[in-house]
Amino acid sequence: MRRYGKHTDEDDIRSRPNRKGNRPRTHIRPKHEDAAEGLVLTVDRGRLTCLVDDRIVMAMKARELGRKAAVVGDRVAIVGDLTGDKDTLARIVRIEERASVLRRTADDDDPFERVVVANADQLAIVTALADPEPRPRLIDRCLVAAYDGGLTPLLVLTKSDLAPPDELLELYGELDIPYVVTSRAELESGEAAGRVREQLDGRITAFVGHSGVGKTTLVNALVPEERRRTIGHVNAVTGRGRHTTTSALALPLSGAEGWVIDTPGVRSFGLAHVDPSRVIHAFPDLEPGTEGCPRACSHDEPDCALDAWVAQGHAGQARLYSLRRLLSTREPTEGD
Repeated sequence: MRRYGKHTDEDDIRSRPNRKGNRPRTHIRPKHEDAAEGLVLTVDRGRLTCLVDDRIVMAMKARELGRKAAVVGDRVAIVGDLTGDKDTLARIVRIEERASVLRRTADDDDPFERVVVANADQLAIVTALADPEPRPRLIDRCLVAAYDGGLTPLLVLTKSDLAPPDELLELYGELDIPYVVTSRAELESGEAAGRVREQLDGRITAFVGHSGVGKTTLVNALVPEERRRTIGHVNAVTGRGRHTTTSALALPLSGAEGWVIDTPGVRSFGLAHVDPSRVIHAFPDLEPGTEGCPRACSHDEPDCALDAWVAQGHAGQARLYSLRRLLSTREPTEGD
């Protein structure tokens, strides 16, 4: 073995060649200050379709981002080939800070949360009044996810020609949630899409709903014809729809400014990631009354200060009931 003294020359030092022929790794990451801004429209097996200016660009996530993943609605910084030409691939090097997130877990026992949509302004919860029957517990869960993620909820009730909306609207009357009621005839004539479009103008809206409620049919009526998605049907025996939307997709709103994000139909909406203490923020008339609550109060305990707050006339009893109904949604929803 060759040994070196204290005064060795650099030429005497043996260095191992890099067998891969690439540069050695470094912890110093480039800033990419010249990166272009893009909007993620959809994600498919590691490939992200992004809008850069007025061009559709295919991109992949840079290794330097680690496990951080971009989702539909993310604002990202992109470098590389941004021409949008066929067989070109750009690189996402930065995911900008999110203004809002819609998250869910597979079930209430699953600790792994999944970000479905980022940076949406509101969440349109699409529910059929019949065929299939409405599921208030699932609606409640979507409301909790919206409040927790910073999205404004919007109720869109479909198939009003099969059942009246009064009972369901009364259940959510105290929450002051905006709503639109549509029928199949209005959807065919375009009248329903026009009323819904008024609620979406100038916003980014994520659509969520149980499969078979007509969510994708409604989305197709709101977006350009060439961007419409395949729709399915409701099984007459089970009352369930077939999942025709398998991935989230951002689509431009036709006839107005804004974006529509169609998400896959859901049969359950896990809330393992939600801290119940954050749900109170959606009730500004009740929130001041929690100052007298004991530490880590669930707002459904005998010594909860909200009971006295409501009894003193600061808020209505129906509002407290609505809050507690939402807080009790951390129970299985399959079959509700």
